[in-house]
Amino acid sequence: MIDLQKNYSINARRMKKSVIRELLKLTAKPDIISFAGGLPAPETFPVEELKDVCVKVLEKYGLKALQYGPTEGVDILKDQLVEWAKRDNVNITKENILMTVASQQGLDLVSKIFIDPSDPIIVGLPTYLGGLSAFNAYGANLIGITVDENGLETDKLEIKLEELKKKGEHYKFVYVVPDFQNPTGTTMPEDRRKKLIELSQKYNFIILEDSPYRELRFEGKEPPSILSLDTTGNVISLHTFSKILAPGLRLGWIIAHKDIIDKLVVAKQSTDLCTPPITQYIAAEYMSRGLLEKRIEETNILYKKKKDMMIEYLEKYMPKHDEISWTNPEGGLFLWVVLPKNFDTEAMFQEAIDEKVAYIVGSAFDAYGKSKNCMRLNFSFANENVMEEGMKRLAKVIEKKL
Repeated sequence: MIDLQKNYSINARRMKKSVIRELLKLTAKPDIISFAGGLPAPETFPVEELKDVCVKVLEKYGLKALQYGPTEGVDILKDQLVEWAKRDNVNITKENILMTVASQQGLDLVSKIFIDPSDPIIVGLPTYLGGLSAFNAYGANLIGITVDENGLETDKLEIKLEELKKKGEHYKFVYVVPDFQNPTGTTMPEDRRKKLIELSQKYNFIILEDSPYRELRFEGKEPPSILSLDTTGNVISLHTFSKILAPGLRLGWIIAHKDIIDKLVVAKQSTDLCTPPITQYIAAEYMSRGLLEKRIEETNILYKKKKDMMIEYLEKYMPKHDEISWTNPEGGLFLWVVLPKNFDTEAMFQEAIDEKVAYIVGSAFDAYGKSKNCMRLNFSFANENVMEEGMKRLAKVIEKKL
């Protein structure tokens, strides 16, 4: 075989396997209790409802559903999403929407049209690994701003933006997951959202709002979305059906200014031509029956129960130590555990696997490869019957290290 390394593109040489996907291979054994993946609870999947929906879709739209569709997306679904956005005080038209193969494709397409190699892209410390992977694949220079209990620290962001401006750097966008952030579970309050918009206008950058979990709120008061607060067209907002309906549909959407959507459409045409029409018709039929709201309500009841259970077991079994803490999110799928500074959750991972329990290492979410003393735990997927045993096993591993 030829020397592939000499023939791969620069972009291909920059690509790295997903840390989470690789770790999940180690956790796939049935005897391991896993808090690792970002998986929705399978008991929330509306199998019986979708059986009927799929039959109806094939009866009503069979030939269209099985044919190629427009790159922008199927109108009948986009009409539903225009109405759905009004729930969040967002007034848009179909021209502001691009359907995607879930929101991860949205991250790739945004990277494709905005990032030149070495461009400074600002992200949270920590932030979603899939975002870091997409930006790295296009050669971005990732600049991290710390995340506290209220999300991205906008005061520190302003200082960094001023530093970059003095150096003549042009930062393309700031990437945030403002609601129940992956991995920390924190939510950005309204004042920081408004500050972020103010900074985007002052320093001329796009805000990339990744919003896969916003509907999964089971406690507290919901702040307005960044998109709803923006009046300038500076926000690109990513959404997905993966967490609120079923990830197997591989269906998401981007909301943005029409000029940005037009450019994203061109980028998508060289990627996959169109998002599968059949899944779009399925989602549209499901929404038209008013089933999505009910599904989300039921999911949130379950997730609150699971989150409360995980917090209870953390408090019960984790070693009592001044440097051990965890977040208590008001929604979403995850919480973030911080261990003493000398801990290394990467080095500890195999010991956890030996004890038949799994998590995701904190460094996977850090643009600089730090946060080694942290871990992300998923509370949505784990079976309630084994969650307590899993927390016992994890606490045992940490106790040994102490």
